[in-house]
Amino acid sequence: MEVKVQTVHFKADQKLLDFCEKRLNKLDQFFDSVIGAEVMLKLEKDEDRENKVSEIKLSVPANDPLFAKKQAKTFEEAIDLTVEALKKQMEKYKTKTINK
Repeated sequence: MEVKVQTVHFKADQKLLDFCEKRLNKLDQFFDSVIGAEVMLKLEKDEDRENKVSEIKLSVPANDPLFAKKQAKTFEEAIDLTVEALKKQMEKYKTKTINK
């Protein structure tokens, strides 16, 4: 799976990029037809401490991309929450494609 990561309002270190790619590659266990992923990591200027945002768009064959967006205190936590949301979407997508 090809993973593209963009960052907004900060520069990500290699450790964070590797973490993101590792988490996304685990999605292949649930659905092996994922074409690629676009990740947007944002640092929002907010009074609230939960200002790290993760947006992930998964490209899957013959369908609109799956999308999830989560916000948390750390980027790692936001990425984990987003990947969990995508797992649920992938389960539904897989069920729909099998039942066709």
